[in-house]
Amino acid sequence: MPANLTPEYLAAEEAYRNAKTVEEKIAALEEMLATIPKHKGTDKMQADIKRRLSKLRKAGDNKKGGSRQYDPYLVEKQGAGQVVLVGFPNSGKSSLVKSLTNAKVKVAPYPFTTPLPQPGMMPYEDILIQLIDTPPITEEGIPGPFTTTIRNGDLLLLLTDLSTDECIDQLQMILKFLKEKRILRKELIEGVSAFTIDECIVIGSKADDEKSQERLEIIKELIPDSPDILPISTETGLNLDKLKELIFKKLKIIRIYSKVPGKNPDMDRPFILKEGSTVLDFARQIHKDFAENLKNARVWGSARFDGQAVPQDYQLKDRDIVELNT
Repeated sequence: MPANLTPEYLAAEEAYRNAKTVEEKIAALEEMLATIPKHKGTDKMQADIKRRLSKLRKAGDNKKGGSRQYDPYLVEKQGAGQVVLVGFPNSGKSSLVKSLTNAKVKVAPYPFTTPLPQPGMMPYEDILIQLIDTPPITEEGIPGPFTTTIRNGDLLLLLTDLSTDECIDQLQMILKFLKEKRILRKELIEGVSAFTIDECIVIGSKADDEKSQERLEIIKELIPDSPDILPISTETGLNLDKLKELIFKKLKIIRIYSKVPGKNPDMDRPFILKEGSTVLDFARQIHKDFAENLKNARVWGSARFDGQAVPQDYQLKDRDIVELNT
């Protein structure tokens, strides 16, 4: 039986052949496994991909001295979402993280002051969002197994420095790098960690520079398919609040508050769910027993009237208050 391999599979296979690190090989093999046609003609190929994946994963664990050993490039997700910053040396990543979070990052006027990913928590209204300061991209690529850190994020912030004429080249090289690593793509494939440009925010940092607006216009003129760029300044505070709102919006999450029957709702600790989540999804997040024994629910907020009884498949909205009855 012919394999009838798809263009997506062939592209992933090419990425595997060109991969330089274990992490890149694993990502390419995972994409090959996700895109290969599933029929008897590809059974042996699927088994071979799984064998190679297993071998690479074990090799990675052995190289680290076991899977439990600390991995400085793997940042545990915390808060309502994880946002990874990507940019060239001295593009303002560390200054931005320092301005928005509690992280004790080092800010200096020379490159490579951030050798490893540095997390910080950004307050936004009543939740915290995790920002990851990162080692810089250069023309030679990126240090260590850092593509894994990028792939694991929920949202990417791409920085180009508006205080230098190199801002055009910076943005072009960032986009090229992410596309070559198959991290940025036009369409997502189920089971493959990647982003579309809509899941990124492009920032023009150091917008307090007197020529920043001129450079911003040049970028739009010279890069026809350039994404929207938000100019910001950590010196003047320009658009920092707007950036927070945009991050929340791009994460596509909602805050849901729980209410015990007969008591006031708990407005201090919202549950975080993805947009489109239902009452049943909310019940599962609290505890599986709630979902299994759920009889009905009442909603304040998006319902037609406060306290309206709704079905289990009712789609919740941001800031809804939900009372579950089991």
